[in-house]
Amino acid sequence: MASDLNPDPRFFVLKADVWGAYDTQSEGAEPVRYGPAPRCPQCHEPIGMKEWLPPYRVTLELHGQTLGDFIEGPGNSVLISQRMAEAFRAEGLTGLLGSHAVEVARVRRKRKGSKLEAASSYRAATPCWGRGALDEARSRLRRNAPVTCPECRATGVDSIHGFALEQGTWQGEDVFRPRGEPGTIFVAERFAGFVKRHGFTNMKLTPIAEYIWDPLHQGPPTGTNWK
Repeated sequence: MASDLNPDPRFFVLKADVWGAYDTQSEGAEPVRYGPAPRCPQCHEPIGMKEWLPPYRVTLELHGQTLGDFIEGPGNSVLISQRMAEAFRAEGLTGLLGSHAVEVARVRRKRKGSKLEAASSYRAATPCWGRGALDEARSRLRRNAPVTCPECRATGVDSIHGFALEQGTWQGEDVFRPRGEPGTIFVAERFAGFVKRHGFTNMKLTPIAEYIWDPLHQGPPTGTNWK
């Protein structure tokens, strides 16, 4: 069941909570297999990383005190704990495709005194490629090339100082990658409430208008948003 289409919904950028109490990271464990990267159906350019294929085996690195419910996985995948996967399905949320059992080959503790009791089993899923598209006029991005494809709208981005979605493009997914910035996961307000209500961990949710990524400290764009 899709979310109700609110005419002015709130959206958040979903990231792992690096340096948090549940900071957990992953890497593929041998044998690691990848398929082709997804491509835009119109311009045929890649819009994501190569697809992670079975067997789904990972090594986890625990930088926090306890394993988290959400982990950024290989390729375009994410790992979610079994309890989160069950709650997601039971509440009818949408936008996470597939639900594959993951074998944890090893856990490396990176913090003294960390514990491994919670969230010991995971499922692999892939956030969908949504129809929601960035509003280029209202988003504050430093693109390194102009948008040329009206479908994927994807180009390189040097810095981000807030996103906005083009009105009427979102189709109700609770978790999705937006057109114009497929490397970032957006979630709708219902998903944010779901996370808070259940207390799921290792997730940082930032309102899209407030999200900043500026590794070169260039500051907000002025004039055209792709220079």
